[in-house]
Amino acid sequence: MTINKTGAATGPGSNAGTTAGITSTPGVGAAPPRLLMVGLGKMGGRMAARLALAGAEVVGFDPSAEAREAVLALVRADTGAAPSRRLPTLHDDLAAAVAALPAPRTLWLMLPAGDPTAETLARLREMLSRGDLIIDGGNANYHDSESHGRELARAGIHYADCGVSGGVWGLANGYCLMYGAEAAVAPRIEAIARLLAPTPDTGWLHCGPVGSGHYTKMIHNGIEYGMMQALAEGFALLDGKDDYSLDLAAIAELWRHGSVVRSWLLDLTAGALTDPAALSKVAPFVSDSGEGRWTIDEAVRQGTPAPVIAMALMSRFDSQGKADPANKLLSLMRNAFGGHAMKKS
Repeated sequence: MTINKTGAATGPGSNAGTTAGITSTPGVGAAPPRLLMVGLGKMGGRMAARLALAGAEVVGFDPSAEAREAVLALVRADTGAAPSRRLPTLHDDLAAAVAALPAPRTLWLMLPAGDPTAETLARLREMLSRGDLIIDGGNANYHDSESHGRELARAGIHYADCGVSGGVWGLANGYCLMYGAEAAVAPRIEAIARLLAPTPDTGWLHCGPVGSGHYTKMIHNGIEYGMMQALAEGFALLDGKDDYSLDLAAIAELWRHGSVVRSWLLDLTAGALTDPAALSKVAPFVSDSGEGRWTIDEAVRQGTPAPVIAMALMSRFDSQGKADPANKLLSLMRNAFGGHAMKKS
C-alpha cells in the first residue's frame, strides 16, 4: 500500500478479507513489531493474543489479573503456535509496562472512549519520550482524536487513531483496521496492521491524517446501525405473520446462500436463531455506544441527509424506554379530546 500526497491509500489493504486463522507476516526481511497493548479487555486481549501468535513481541498492561490470564490462556490454547513464539509479557503497573519497551516505543490503546482514554494519555505523556507512538484503537470521537494528536505533538509524541472492527471474532478471522496518522509514522502502524488484519494485504487502510481513522469508523458504525435495524425489522415482520408459522432460523439460513442480503450480520443472526428460545431470553432493550449519535451529529453539521441511520438510532432510544413519556402523553391527549380508553400502568 502507498499513500498519495493527500494521505489517502492508493494500493491494497482497503477491503477486509475472510481468511480464517493467523497467517499474516510482517513482510519479507522485516523484524517482528514490538509494542505495548494498554487495555486487555474483550478486544484488546484478543488483539494482543493474535499479535503474539503472529510472532510480534507483545507487552501488555491491565490492572485485572483475570484479563491478563485470559490473554495467556488464548495464546497457550493455540495448538498451531510455534514453540519459538513467546508469551506476551503482561503487567499490572502501567509505568513498569512502559519501561519494559526500549525507545522508540509503540503503544496501542484499547480503552473506553472519553475520560478513561484521556486520563491514560495524560499519564503516558509524562512517561514517554520524543519519537514514541501512541495508537488509540478505541471507539473514540474523532474530534477528541484530533485534540489528542495536537496535544501529544507538542511533547514530540506521535499519535494515531485507529478504528477497529471485528469484535470477539477478530482473534481467529482478523480485524478491519482504519487508521489516521502522519505519513512519517504510517509504516510503523502498517507493520502491526499486517498481523492483525485478515491477511497482510487486506483489511487495513491508512485513511489520512490524524482523526480520519476514527471518523471512518464512526461512519462504519452508523451504517451498521442501519443494517442491523433493517434485518431486525424484517425478521419481526416474518415473526408477526402468525398464520404462516414461519421458521425464522430456516429463513435466515436460506438467505445466507445466494441472496442479495447475505452478510456477516445475517450470518450472526442465523447463528443466534438456531436456539428456538433465543428471542424469549432477551429483553427488548438495545444499548447505543455513542457512534450512532456522533454520526447523526456529523450529518446535521454537514447538512447531509442520513434518515436511515437516524431512525435506527431513534429506535434504540425507544427500546430504552425514552419514548414512554411521549407515549403516555399521546394516550392522555386521545382520552381528553375523544374519550378514548387508556391502558393503566
